[in-house]
Amino acid sequence: MALDALPFHIKLFNDRVRAMTQANSKMLTLNPQEARNLHAEIYDLMATIANLVQQAPVAKVSVVSMDGGSF
Repeated sequence: MALDALPFHIKLFNDRVRAMTQANSKMLTLNPQEARNLHAEIYDLMATIANLVQQAPVAKVSVVSMDGGSF
């Protein structure tokens, strides 16, 4: 997934973590609204993944058996 395709608040969080790391900071704080927005986007992604997993077709397993015959 390209970073441009990430939901806004997850991308914002990623940018803030990157800035924290570059500044060698030891703490990142979110205000309540930022935390709620991040939580909502993470939950939406988890729900989407769960739906995709449920809808994914079950792979058929094919068994191929070969012997060398008289070779």
